[in-house]
Amino acid sequence: MVLAQLGGSISRALAQMSNATVIDEKVLNECLNEISRALLQADVQFKMVRDMQANIKRIVNLEALAAGTNKRRIMQQAVFTELCTMLDPGKPSFTPKKGKPSVVMFVGLQGSGKTTTCTKYAYYHQKKGFKPALVCADTFRAGAFDQLKQNATKAKIPFYGSYMESDPVKIAVEGVERFKKENCDLIIVDTSGRHKQEAALFEEMRQVSEATKPDLVIFVMDSSIGQAAFDQAQAFKQSVSVGAVIITKMDGHAKGGGALSAVAATKSPVIFIGTGEHIDEFEVFDVKPFVSRLLGMGDWAGFMDKIHEVVPTDQQPELLQKLSEGSFTLRLMYEQFQNILKMGPIGQVFSMLPGFSAELMPKGHEKESQAKIKRYMTMMDSMTDAAQILS
Repeated sequence: MVLAQLGGSISRALAQMSNATVIDEKVLNECLNEISRALLQADVQFKMVRDMQANIKRIVNLEALAAGTNKRRIMQQAVFTELCTMLDPGKPSFTPKKGKPSVVMFVGLQGSGKTTTCTKYAYYHQKKGFKPALVCADTFRAGAFDQLKQNATKAKIPFYGSYMESDPVKIAVEGVERFKKENCDLIIVDTSGRHKQEAALFEEMRQVSEATKPDLVIFVMDSSIGQAAFDQAQAFKQSVSVGAVIITKMDGHAKGGGALSAVAATKSPVIFIGTGEHIDEFEVFDVKPFVSRLLGMGDWAGFMDKIHEVVPTDQQPELLQKLSEGSFTLRLMYEQFQNILKMGPIGQVFSMLPGFSAELMPKGHEKESQAKIKRYMTMMDSMTDAAQILS
């Protein structure tokens, strides 16, 4: 994953600086050049990189620093702050609330992964206790409804669409009304893919938006378009009020940095990033924790949230008591394996721990580790209760 490589390169540059006996102008310039090279390789705009380098040099003024000041710490903090500034549009997005019906409309280019992202977005909120529903208003692409139907069935999410009706506005309105009656609190409308040059499809998108009156319009973008993300995001923003952006396919392209920084430049907040094909390979994009994980500094708050999600509150005291008594049985181990698998991709969880980076768990090894855990669980399934409670 290119973001892991980018984080590794920046972390190595900072580590080299930390290992230097004396922090002088030469060491600072070498560190900044390494960081700039890593960002340019990730397709971040040259002007943004140049501005970031100038800002860090202004903050870390070695001559003006008092004797005894921890220069390494100031340098690391300056890099962290500047990366956050580069990726932060400075504006929050709309957040759905449980129990109150919210309509979210997805728009984007053809082939950007809109339909899959709709299901990922619905599945993420379903795990948080929402009651989501999907509406397929894409009548332009053959097989769009079949794809949404298959994804929704797999995730156990209600869906609406039509093989006969060709008017996307009518389908969208009918679907939204139906799910509002069924008390769904998150109604997701999937629309046809379009390009900024296609005036007719843009007009259709405006009509769907006017008819359904969405609370939030999400622009889904493929990270592989890199810096061109800026033009596309601006074009969509001028047609409908894009309130947030989701960037997909961040698991394999060297353009991810360009897409992230270009979107931030349009002042549209990135709320999620897609990091794979599977339904759980979907990460919340929060600038500070994201940059913290990128630099190998971890994200304890995110890690604790994951643990609270998978371990029910009523089970936590019981687990702690058993551990304090030293009675760790195979049955307890089996439950912990289940919790680990529920937490999502292992590499994603590892990156939340300080000192670990996503580079330590390459993509193939991650699947191998999950397969091993499943094999151990299968062995435990074949044991009797008496064998399982032995310590």
